[in-house]
Amino acid sequence: MEKALKFLLLMGVVSLLGDVVYEGARSVIGAYLATFGVTALMLGFVIGLGELLSYGFRIFAGYMADKTRRYWAFTFLGYALIFSIPLIAFFDSVALIFLLIILERLGKAFRSPARDTLISFATAKMGRGTGFGIHEALDQIGAVIGPMMFFLVISFGYGYREGFLLLFIPAILMLLALNLARLNYVSEELPRSGGSSKKLGRVFWLYMAFTILAVAGLVNFQLLAYHFKVKSVFSDELIPLLYALAMGVDAVSAILAGKAFDRVGLKCLVLVPLLTPLSVLMSLQLNPIAGLILFGFVLGMHESVMRAGVAELSGAERRATAYGVMNTSMGFGLFAGSSLIGFLYDISIDAVILFSLGTSVLALSVLLFVLREKKTRG
Repeated sequence: MEKALKFLLLMGVVSLLGDVVYEGARSVIGAYLATFGVTALMLGFVIGLGELLSYGFRIFAGYMADKTRRYWAFTFLGYALIFSIPLIAFFDSVALIFLLIILERLGKAFRSPARDTLISFATAKMGRGTGFGIHEALDQIGAVIGPMMFFLVISFGYGYREGFLLLFIPAILMLLALNLARLNYVSEELPRSGGSSKKLGRVFWLYMAFTILAVAGLVNFQLLAYHFKVKSVFSDELIPLLYALAMGVDAVSAILAGKAFDRVGLKCLVLVPLLTPLSVLMSLQLNPIAGLILFGFVLGMHESVMRAGVAELSGAERRATAYGVMNTSMGFGLFAGSSLIGFLYDISIDAVILFSLGTSVLALSVLLFVLREKKTRG
């Protein structure tokens, strides 16, 4: 148990450092590329392409990780590609910078299913909800530190290139921490009664339908920030602080939800479709601060207990494949939901709230069916 916790904390540090690099760059990449004369269309296309490849490729990456059983190789390769980000400092070619951005996103596709599989194996005894909760909490700390690093670099009079060069430090520390995690890894996966199926069953695919619907109904922070700006809800300088608030709640939520998952299992996910439309209503109309707190709470559950749930519904032989499918499902849900919410927002805010309510009702219905099927099958 102690070695599992040490491994988990080290993997959390790895994700923290990786997010310092990625989220740091993400906070300024648009402004940096604007200095090259890049149009919004070009930027949007490349960022969108990177996310599409990242989510779409995860099914293949998960399948290959299961087929070869080389989970660590996929994890190391994926994290090594994060070095694409600090390398941006050395290039003036927009095409090469775009290529480096896409390479980092492909790295995310390589590492995510394999890494989540290793975490699910190592935390089988200590509790997967707690394990994924701790991992997500540490990850979110990095998501706050990264943008703050660039803020300080620019505040002290340095430029974007110096900021990207500075990202080599967390990137190198990340690989060192990953190697330490590998040395402390011990699988605690327990054999399932009646054997472990090599197929992803009906309950798993229903859970993927729930995943798509659950993430589609949550309004992302980019659109919330747009709303706060155009409706003059908050001043410009407050919006990044509100994002930090949401990420802080995300981190706390991940740990609390993880503990709840280890006690009651998938039942705790009922909170996701119940709180999602409420967070949208509060954020867009009634009380934005309260809405952002709920937003962070729901997001924390997306990234912790929804990931833990995959391990409960898949055998060890297909675990990475299952995580690949789950990641791709989330990507599809995020893309479809974001697109539809953006379209509906231009019609009316009420339409956005009704969309969130509708997808949440459907998500709750599917989840209740999943719980019933899981109970029936034992």
